[in-house]
Amino acid sequence: MFCPKCGSILLPKKSGKKKVMGCSCGYIDRQNESPMQIREEVATKERKPGVMDNKQVLDTLPTTEAECPACRHGVAYYWTLQTRAGDEAETKMLKCEKCQHTWRDYD
Repeated sequence: MFCPKCGSILLPKKSGKKKVMGCSCGYIDRQNESPMQIREEVATKERKPGVMDNKQVLDTLPTTEAECPACRHGVAYYWTLQTRAGDEAETKMLKCEKCQHTWRDYD
């Protein structure tokens, strides 16, 4: 829908508790006035188990002394990933041996 005054596109605007189509030039189309509806949707994605969630895979990984930020345990499994550009250092991923919390180490 376009403004009959200036030809710009009409955008939805609030007018009290109603929704109207209006233009930046001040024109308001009240023919298509409708009650304001507020709807909120939260999309949640179910997390699929990853390779590093498999206990048999974790047991094959090396361990290192690293303090877990979640439980303060001192030993973690680790592996490296190329998460940035190819000319930059790899990212070291750590997974707590005790609570399974996963975090990154960029050092």
